[in-house]
Amino acid sequence: LDLNIDWSGVFRHTQTVSKTNPFWNELSGSNPFVHDIAASNRNENNKCLSILKEKPYLLSQVSSNRDSLDSSGDELNIDCLLRKSSTRRSGRSKSVSDFLDIVDNRRFNPHKAAPQKTTTSDMTWLQSDREAYKTAWLSHRQLTRSCLDLEAMSHSPGWAQTQATDIHVVCKLSHEGGSVQLPDSDINIHVPVGHVLPGEFQEVGLKAILNPPSSFNNELSSTISPLIELTLSNLNTREGIFLEAKVAAQVKNDPLSQVMSDIVCLFSLSKEGPFKKLENCYIYQDTIQVKLTDLSHVMYAVIAVQAKKIQPPATNVWDYVHRTVSVGIYGPKYIHPSFTAVFTVFGHNYIPGRLTICDIKKGGKNMPPVVFQLWGKHTFLLEKPQDLNISLVSCDPDFEVKVEDQSKNIKEEELKTGEMVRQQFLFSMLGCREMHFFVFLVQIKVLKSSQVTQFHVTTPEPAPKLSGIIDRPKRLQNRKQIKSAPWLLIPTIKYPKFQDKTLSVNTYGVALKTVLRQNKIDYLLEYFKGDTIALLGEDKVKAIGQTKMKEWYVGVLRRKIGLVHCKNIKVISKEQAMDTAGSELTTRNLVEQIALPFKKLTYIYSVVLSTVSESVYDWRALAEVLGYSHMSLDDFNEVHADKESERVAHVVKRMKEDCHANKRKRLFLYELIVALLKIDCQGLVARLTQDTIILTSAVKLGKNWRELAEKLARLTKQQIEAYEVPHQGKNGSLALEMMWKPAYDFLYTWAAHYGDGYRDVLQDLQSALDKMKNPVTKQWRELTGTLILVNCMEVLRASAFSKMEEE
Repeated sequence: LDLNIDWSGVFRHTQTVSKTNPFWNELSGSNPFVHDIAASNRNENNKCLSILKEKPYLLSQVSSNRDSLDSSGDELNIDCLLRKSSTRRSGRSKSVSDFLDIVDNRRFNPHKAAPQKTTTSDMTWLQSDREAYKTAWLSHRQLTRSCLDLEAMSHSPGWAQTQATDIHVVCKLSHEGGSVQLPDSDINIHVPVGHVLPGEFQEVGLKAILNPPSSFNNELSSTISPLIELTLSNLNTREGIFLEAKVAAQVKNDPLSQVMSDIVCLFSLSKEGPFKKLENCYIYQDTIQVKLTDLSHVMYAVIAVQAKKIQPPATNVWDYVHRTVSVGIYGPKYIHPSFTAVFTVFGHNYIPGRLTICDIKKGGKNMPPVVFQLWGKHTFLLEKPQDLNISLVSCDPDFEVKVEDQSKNIKEEELKTGEMVRQQFLFSMLGCREMHFFVFLVQIKVLKSSQVTQFHVTTPEPAPKLSGIIDRPKRLQNRKQIKSAPWLLIPTIKYPKFQDKTLSVNTYGVALKTVLRQNKIDYLLEYFKGDTIALLGEDKVKAIGQTKMKEWYVGVLRRKIGLVHCKNIKVISKEQAMDTAGSELTTRNLVEQIALPFKKLTYIYSVVLSTVSESVYDWRALAEVLGYSHMSLDDFNEVHADKESERVAHVVKRMKEDCHANKRKRLFLYELIVALLKIDCQGLVARLTQDTIILTSAVKLGKNWRELAEKLARLTKQQIEAYEVPHQGKNGSLALEMMWKPAYDFLYTWAAHYGDGYRDVLQDLQSALDKMKNPVTKQWRELTGTLILVNCMEVLRASAFSKMEEE
């Protein structure tokens, strides 16, 4: 499914920047896991020079030689790019490759006077100094490619490997029904036949929130499952659905336990509650099945064991059940001479494959959050909550656990909360031996008894050496010289045919008042009292208007898509609408309008190219919607494109070059998004939307990212400094024009916690930006535009692609 996105591959690139990256020498400073390896390569890395060190007057020459430059970029009009203006030309997409491609051009005069130095934090004076402003902008942006080409850094454990840590699955079911299972779990949703009407569909989403509500963990109650979030797209249903899950407890067979305790399902329409007990539950051993009839777009359920009262000798509800405890050992993707393993206790039997660790420290300072992989897991019976002693012992003489970390305790009170409990253990290699994987022993002791549980864990392989990565481009170049027979072209996915027809709208709104704005605001509709507005869905968008945050519907009026304030219209059905001619729109116009924000979003060409080439599986389908239907296999002979991904990349590059040749009329990213929507690649569009919004937001925020971090994640001053330290200069300060880097690091890490919930990422980011003291969203409305895009995807798919062809 398009919505089931694998975010782990978003920044996987095919080229390395180790030899041209002037910041490679600082790799160990920003990466707590590769210090030892990077140090061994420092001599070679020091040979890498900055673009501005080699050609300090590069940017000052761009203006006079712009027309003679030969580049694959589409935005070399730097005068317009740097000018703060709302004109069309200054708002175009800005690819970092457009700047860096200038390095290959040798037609400029290197002896022109140097521009003024731009180290001061006050940027206002730059407005009057054009040349200095250009240099400041390049300093502001020159790290983008080196920062985000994470090919080499991806081999370092837990760093630059931002992945979805909340497991979230979405499945589209028809009238025939079916089942949806949360990956790596025993949590299922069963949808019966006839749940929805014939011809309609139901999108079912499942997500596990690891820490259940604390209010259900006390002497009389204990949660035995994660908090389950269930989402439905269609509420026009005839049948309920069934939730089935295995839980971490069984009621004991003795009569007292059977009478005094029970396993219940608690249900709520809100994450914060209130929760109510469901009666129609069926329980067999450690499995519970519940029928859900009170359906909503978003629902929450949690399983708990509850006692009517505690009768001595029992002391709490644990005495009435056989309770199992699950533990997981998490660590980096690759091991290094010094690494951290995290022992985690769960209050349920769901152990995720990845876990975000937020409290890693280096040199007494908190490091940015990292994603660790599951190395091993174990489940054991614990009759009652009590103090545990955890010890990790290396079975390999080449490795040892830090002395103060060899044994740690978990308190009884921590187990009673039902939340995750973590303990960190630092491993290090002895001497300068060859790195290799090894086995260590995990031992769990119950302090008040003789019970001992132990199991072995095998670490992953060590990380590849950086020297091997640095040499890889030459090996790849030699490999391409070997001619081989082309692969058979067998597309594994048949893309649907885009149909240009009138949108099918079921809900309308009648304007209750006239709204005309003296200062026009992008993406907000204007209307007269009595106008009939077509509503593209019932979901609401929260965004700032002229001064305040409001709730909006996405609507169509006079062939224009925009937002209309919910309080200004009366929602009516299709049958009640009188005159709908003014609110009609074709699918082609819909696609062209919802993609408009991409004309003004910052992107990285190499990232877009690799993401699209890995996610589109039929080059012919992409070429046709891009206007290259005349292309054939002969066009790929010169570029030796034998794989399908290489052919897709060639098509994208061809379009990029054509856009650059006619950059006054064509914009690369906008045309690419339109094409992807026309072949129904909505999941890929969602990935690109989130990537570009995060990067553009970071650039727009600058130093104001600190305020946003406090609002979004409640970061402390020390945590904010931890994001900025890796990017500080030699004098220990962070230049104003480099503030976008820690802003990007924070936003990307924050967004990863949402898993595949890209709508939530965009909406929460919009709300947080709107609440800032000086909201950038008052002038920068493209984030609002992308919210319109993601809310129109469903109606686009329903209208533009034939259901018969889809089947």
